[in-house]
Amino acid sequence: MKIVVDDKIPYIREKLALLADEVVSLRGADIRAEDVKDADALIVRTRTRCDEQLLGGSKVQLVATATIGFDHIDTGYLERTGIRWTNCPGCNSGSVAQYVECSLLLLEQQKGLRLSESTIGIVGCGHVGSKVKAVAERLGMHVLVCDPLLGQPDFVSLDVIEREADVITFHVPLSRVGQYATYHLADEAFFHRLARVPYIINTSRGEVVDNASLLHALDSGRVRDAVIDVWEGEPQLNLALLQHVFIGTPHIAGYSADGKVNADNMVIEALCRHFSLPHPGVVTAPSLPAGFVYTGNPLELYNPLNDSRKLKSAPQNFEKLRNEYPLRREYFDK
Repeated sequence: MKIVVDDKIPYIREKLALLADEVVSLRGADIRAEDVKDADALIVRTRTRCDEQLLGGSKVQLVATATIGFDHIDTGYLERTGIRWTNCPGCNSGSVAQYVECSLLLLEQQKGLRLSESTIGIVGCGHVGSKVKAVAERLGMHVLVCDPLLGQPDFVSLDVIEREADVITFHVPLSRVGQYATYHLADEAFFHRLARVPYIINTSRGEVVDNASLLHALDSGRVRDAVIDVWEGEPQLNLALLQHVFIGTPHIAGYSADGKVNADNMVIEALCRHFSLPHPGVVTAPSLPAGFVYTGNPLELYNPLNDSRKLKSAPQNFEKLRNEYPLRREYFDK
C-alpha cells in the first residue's frame, strides 16, 4: 500500500508508516499526477487541487483532506469515478474559537470595545460558529446568530445583525450560487447598511468579504476596525487592507496543534475504515514547553497580534508564515 501525503500535515507520518508499505511526503502545491498514479490514498490540505488532471488514470481509492473545507476537491469527478473522499468537519473549530476569543479580548484591551456591553453578530453557526457563540456568551456579550440553513427559531436575519451588532464575525463556507450564496456576502451594499460602525472579523473564506469594499468601509468610517485571517486572492493580498486592519494574519486561525491532531485522527479513521486496516493508535498533541506558567489569561496561550506583526512586516512571506507556522495549543495541560 502506498500513501502520498502533504508534508505540512504534522504528527501523522509515524502512524501512516504503521499502515502503509510506502509513505511519500510532498509539498502540497507540488503534488502532480505522476506522484499519485500508483498511490492507494492521497492526504492533502487546501493547496492541492484534487481533480481529473491529478487523479485521472491513477490507482487512488481514497482522497482525504485534513481540513474542514473541500473547495479544492472536485467532488463530482471523484464521485463519478468511484474515488471516495472525506474531509474533517469541525477539526479546527476550537482553534478558530480561540482565535476569535483572543481577538475580542485584544479589541477590549486596545480598542476600547466593552465586551459585556456589546452585541456580537455571528454569521454561520455550524461547528465553528457554535463554539464562537459559546465564547461570546462566556465573555458576557449579547449574541445574535444568523444561519438560514440551520433555521433555528432564535436565530435572526442578516439585516438584524446589520442594524444591531457591534462586532460581526463570519463562519460560513464559500458558495457562489444558489439562494444562500456567500461569495461577497459582505459587499459594498452590506457595509452601507451597517448601523453601528461595527468591528468585522473574518476567519471563514476570503471571498466571503469583498476586500476592496471592506477597505473602503474602513476608510470612510462605516467599519470601526477589522480582524482578518482569510483573504481574497491568497497568497497575494490587498496590501492596503492588510496595513489598515487591527489584526491581519496568514490564514492560521485554525492552526492549533489540537486542531491538527483532530484532523490527523479523523484521516486515520477514514483510512482504516476504507481499507479495513487495524487502527494504529491515536495521535496526541505535544505538551507545552517546560516551565510554561499559565495564570488563566487566554492571551498567554495565544496572542494573534504576534502573527499580525509578522505578516504586516513581510506580506510576501504569506505562504512561508503559513507553512512554517509554530502550532499553538488551545489548552493548558495541568
